[in-house]
Amino acid sequence: MTQSIDLRTALNAAAEGLLLLSHELRVIDVNDIFLQHYGLQRDDVLGRSILELFPYQSGTLPPQQTLAPTSADPSHVSEASLRLALEASGDGVWEWDIQSDTFELSRRGRAMLGYGETDIGKSLVHWVAITHPEDIERVREHVLACMQGRIPFLSCEYRVRCRDGTWKWVLARGAVVDRSDKGWARRMVGTTVDISSEQETLLRANYDALTGLPNRSLFRERLQYEVISSRRSGRLLALLFIDLDRFKEVNDLLGHDAGDELLKQTAARIRSCVREADTVARLGGDEFTVILTDLDSRSHVENIAEKILDAIDKPYLLNHEEIHVSGSIGITLHPGDAKEPEGLVRNADQAMYVAKNAGRNQFSFFTKSMQDQAWRRLKLIGELRAALPQRQLKLYFQPVVDLKNGQVVKGEALLRWMHPTRGLVCPHEFVFLAEETGLINEIGNWVFMQAAAWSKRWSALRGEVFQISVNKSPVQFLANARSLNWGAYLKDLGLGWHSMSVEITEGLLLNATDATAEKLFSLRDAGVQVAIDDFGTGYSSMAYLKKFDVDYLKVDQSFIRDTTRNSTSRTIAETIIVMAHKLGLQVIAEGVETAEQRDWLMEAGCDFAQGYFFSEPLPPEAFEELLTRSHNKVTSNIVSLDCSSDTGDEKSQKSIELGKSNPV
Repeated sequence: MTQSIDLRTALNAAAEGLLLLSHELRVIDVNDIFLQHYGLQRDDVLGRSILELFPYQSGTLPPQQTLAPTSADPSHVSEASLRLALEASGDGVWEWDIQSDTFELSRRGRAMLGYGETDIGKSLVHWVAITHPEDIERVREHVLACMQGRIPFLSCEYRVRCRDGTWKWVLARGAVVDRSDKGWARRMVGTTVDISSEQETLLRANYDALTGLPNRSLFRERLQYEVISSRRSGRLLALLFIDLDRFKEVNDLLGHDAGDELLKQTAARIRSCVREADTVARLGGDEFTVILTDLDSRSHVENIAEKILDAIDKPYLLNHEEIHVSGSIGITLHPGDAKEPEGLVRNADQAMYVAKNAGRNQFSFFTKSMQDQAWRRLKLIGELRAALPQRQLKLYFQPVVDLKNGQVVKGEALLRWMHPTRGLVCPHEFVFLAEETGLINEIGNWVFMQAAAWSKRWSALRGEVFQISVNKSPVQFLANARSLNWGAYLKDLGLGWHSMSVEITEGLLLNATDATAEKLFSLRDAGVQVAIDDFGTGYSSMAYLKKFDVDYLKVDQSFIRDTTRNSTSRTIAETIIVMAHKLGLQVIAEGVETAEQRDWLMEAGCDFAQGYFFSEPLPPEAFEELLTRSHNKVTSNIVSLDCSSDTGDEKSQKSIELGKSNPV
């Protein structure tokens, strides 16, 4: 609505009760006379619909929409007074004689659209012809509802084609001013306002440019309104917080264009799962919210959540590739869980994290216990920020054994957090927090430098290169990641070729961007070898193994654990070993816990193994002692074999026993 100084002055100076209404017919201002007349407080009126304050009875002329007089019976407001008020507003004025189907728009209204007096006929059908096809049905519904008395005011925004062919947003407002004795509408009068600039500003301010959904600002306004409505009606309201699982990997590995397309498709899928009256908004990134209103029970919310999860779970076609993502949904209810909008948002966010941590692709309702968990999580993030500068992070090392001779030939660096009050905190409890907060870059650089220093020390101790492997998060491969130049650091440290290896996931290679590939190739040029961790559990691709010149495949421990009793796991492990050797790759088996597993791996031709059967992860000092014992034992056995007078057969037997011995 276009507000003028005259209207505002009239509101404050009038001798009768007046209301100032918005386009949506909500009270945005009121004078004291109105409040005194009805015995109301300002907060009782502001923001409420005029329809709530004055339920309209069919056959009664409603108050004028901009300034509504309350001291007189609206049914006695003359048509002349209404017309005068409309003309004074400065907008285009229209009149529709329904019986004769004569529609007239004032000179000001025609000029607004660029039409002259004779450019358009006087039948309503001529004006319908210049209404945007997508808006015609909506306008017809509003007009019909007003004519039938189901709503007292016509207030509808739609697009009209101007004389120059462009489309202009207008707001049409009006009312029935004449009815027959039987209640049939015979004449309507109203105004047309050019709201194109307002509409454009509104869209920019309140709607997400990418998806077209309400943005964070409009979402907050609607949630505030729906909470107030829920209080008045006593009906249930639900807030859903939706976060896509592993969206960052898709966005960072396939590129931002693919990520944007994924978000647009997701927005459309979520919108298709709810009613027109419900609100779907995008808060930013891959976070969406849904406000479900006027609910009867919790079961309806569960059904909607299931529909949304199923919709998101369907494959996406991006860059001619079929991509799969899922969603995690947190749900909170009003008024049971929280009374205010801010509390509902916090609750839904907490419930979403519970769903994500429980395995993703599911929904979780908020419970009171989640508040305590959320505070613990927030506190843990704060403590993690202090862990590195306060030297609470430590590196442990697990030996990797050559299955041909039983010698410890490599070590994997594993991160541990020695918390001052919690004690030992394992990586799965904090690494995901480091990735979310960006701390993983700083921590990852520290891990690499520490591991490199130990590799140099142990290489000197053994008189040959002793390789240490480190895990590198996909987040560290992002284009904007503040990563240490590993190659330059190794050169400055004077480390030998292949002193270090980096362990990455299959998904990183499968969806590698140019920036990711460049970082991998720079590592190879610096003499760092590459291992694929947990191989066999993801979407493997032989082409990428060769493209990036991978050195090692690490068979996931789930296959190793079942090799002695599960034929499927045994077949998968054997296939990986044979395939790797055909491609010129070496294989490391993870999670070896028994002599039976070790013996089977040796028979299958596996190259290396690690696990608790050989040794648990050790602090660097204990790992160094293990290295020394292992190296001395192997050396002494070689010397005793060379110096003994045993026969050839006896030497062969001792050699076989040595190969099967456990060095730890």
